[in-house]
Amino acid sequence: MADKQAAAAELSLISSGTVIEGKFRSDGSVRIDGKLIGEASVKANAAVGLTGLIEGTLQAKNVTLAGKVQGTVTATEKLILESKAVMQGDISAARLVVDEGAVFDGECSMTPPAPGMRAGGQRE
Repeated sequence: MADKQAAAAELSLISSGTVIEGKFRSDGSVRIDGKLIGEASVKANAAVGLTGLIEGTLQAKNVTLAGKVQGTVTATEKLILESKAVMQGDISAARLVVDEGAVFDGECSMTPPAPGMRAGGQRE
């Protein structure tokens, strides 16, 4: 139990000027201020900063987008598109928040969790 809590509290940072190509997974949270070309699977929260750019796929529990994404974003719980966000592609989230000024061009799927289930398919 303590290991799961410690992993969720960890934060990985992809700083501005950094480019990652390929796939990566994280049990903790991730902040992307650089460029990701590929796929990211995050068990906790993911944030894409103003200088962040994703060309590919991002999946996380909660996603906050302030930068740019060209691809697919899946948030098992909540997706927030902040005012400077540019999302070109498809999104899937149980809950969606779009701030004034955000740009979204794509398809959106919002499927609430089934009764007795939390978003992401886990039992309550």
